[in-house]
Amino acid sequence: MEPASLPNTSGNGSGAGSAPHSPAATGLILLAALAVLLATLVGNALVVVAISTSRALQAPQNLFLVSLASADILVAILVLPFSLANEVMGYWYFGGLWCSLYLALDVLLCTASIGHLCAISLDRYWAVTRAARLNLRRSPRRVKGMIGAVWAAAALVALPPLLRPRPGGRECQLSQETWYVLASSLLAVRSPRPAGGEGKVPGVGMPGWRRRSQHQSVLLCRRRLVRARERRFTVVLAVVMGAFVLCWFPFFFTYSLGALCGQGCHISKPLFNFFFWIGYCNSSVNPLIYTLFNRDFRAAFRRLLAVPLRQRT
Repeated sequence: MEPASLPNTSGNGSGAGSAPHSPAATGLILLAALAVLLATLVGNALVVVAISTSRALQAPQNLFLVSLASADILVAILVLPFSLANEVMGYWYFGGLWCSLYLALDVLLCTASIGHLCAISLDRYWAVTRAARLNLRRSPRRVKGMIGAVWAAAALVALPPLLRPRPGGRECQLSQETWYVLASSLLAVRSPRPAGGEGKVPGVGMPGWRRRSQHQSVLLCRRRLVRARERRFTVVLAVVMGAFVLCWFPFFFTYSLGALCGQGCHISKPLFNFFFWIGYCNSSVNPLIYTLFNRDFRAAFRRLLAVPLRQRT
């Protein structure tokens, strides 16, 4: 989300005539932002390809991760380049129409990320409390329906920036109306926590006849494998949520603080912009989390990254 609660250098009349940063600072900002953009594109593209090509990752619930990665890829393509240009140039160069579209896309994709975490948490809760029934009902169609609902809700939240008239100017920022600032901030920081514990899968009784023992052993083994995979997915979800809160909470806290206090709460613009870009960094960390905390993703990434090496040899 574009900084809105603090004065923006883009609002200065002389913004087009003087750079807001020294050449050295501009170079560092460009390098850091381009590194985030590249990591977001490559990492999330690997996530999409890994889930699409690895049998171990093709469980229906992983469709949530595909959609979440797609949202992060769109952030890197449609939002980050213009945020970077606005930061480096010190003013908005791209006109009023694209400003409205840019802000709407920014809100849409950020809200969609929050919605995906909520949907995944709900799916985890059902996996814990309704394990047997959920395994029967969980299907790609049902998961796709939840993903569609997430994107529809995000689109509704993104309507105010799109409908607000924006005359051509040198600044592009979200509405500073208190109700909108507080609503968007509360929505961001109130993402649910993943359900803990393990689902209670009905126990397998001791068979009365030896000819049934092998069948019961196979069923028990399968259930243990399913529960182990569910536990790994829950651990990944918990880390993803923690990273999201750590990255975005400082921005939303200062964003809402500025709306409540106005000029009474002074927050330096460099610090606010730093929090703003830390939030964008969240789009690039999820692939790293999958790699560190899930061996199925590690194996899939290793296989994908080893393909060019095998072709050369």
